[in-house]
Amino acid sequence: IGAAIQAGVLKGEVKDILLLDVTPLTLGVETYGGVMTPMITRNTTIPTSKTETYTTAADGQTSVEVHVLQGERPMAGENKSLGRFILDGILPAPRGVPQVEVTFDIDANGILNVSAKDKATGKEQKIVIQSSSGLSESEIQKMVKDAEEHADDDRRRREEIELRNHADSAHYQAEKLLREQGDKIPEQARTQVAEKSSAVKRALDANDVDGMRTALEELQQAMMAVGQAAYGGGPSEPGEPGTNGSGEGGAGTEGTVEGEYREV
Repeated sequence: IGAAIQAGVLKGEVKDILLLDVTPLTLGVETYGGVMTPMITRNTTIPTSKTETYTTAADGQTSVEVHVLQGERPMAGENKSLGRFILDGILPAPRGVPQVEVTFDIDANGILNVSAKDKATGKEQKIVIQSSSGLSESEIQKMVKDAEEHADDDRRRREEIELRNHADSAHYQAEKLLREQGDKIPEQARTQVAEKSSAVKRALDANDVDGMRTALEELQQAMMAVGQAAYGGGPSEPGEPGTNGSGEGGAGTEGTVEGEYREV
């Protein structure tokens, strides 16, 4: 097909062929647990730009490290490191409160600009990566092939890390609830949350994946029981406000992406 198009161009028959550069591999950042979180996916046409908002992973955290990665593996250590920089000066706050905007911008020449900006203070740091690839075609294809060959193992590893992050977040939220609102929670519900939260912490400390999964589910149920008690002791009857059955408005931890940044 390449020869056919070339011949057509030489004859003046094809007029609307435009060669567009694309990103050869996915670009992303390292997030909590050593995960590679994609920002710009492989084969995206350039120039292009993408912004995501992340948050901190620890109480009182005043800086974040932005580690720029390139590759197709879900774990940061399995990808190519393109550069790192520190954004500091973040105001001390509980984890999950600060908002840090991370922007990846690739211009028409393939130059990658990565910036991180704290929304509260306006402080910003950035890095310029002259070649967002620097890899030969054979090296790129090898990285893609490696990702395909390890897809199942990588998926399991990522699922385990995401489970750990969810469990850690649920434990944090439960302890915060007990600390700040414990005197307003019925004793039985308070005891249940405390016990289930401790079970999650034990599973985390032991790196017990099955234990984490079970303890997390039980803690979520205990937390929902607290909410149920706070809103009148039971679910609304069909037809009453807030009972569309979709679970909207819940305060569980599912879907939260925790990190050295975390998406918000």
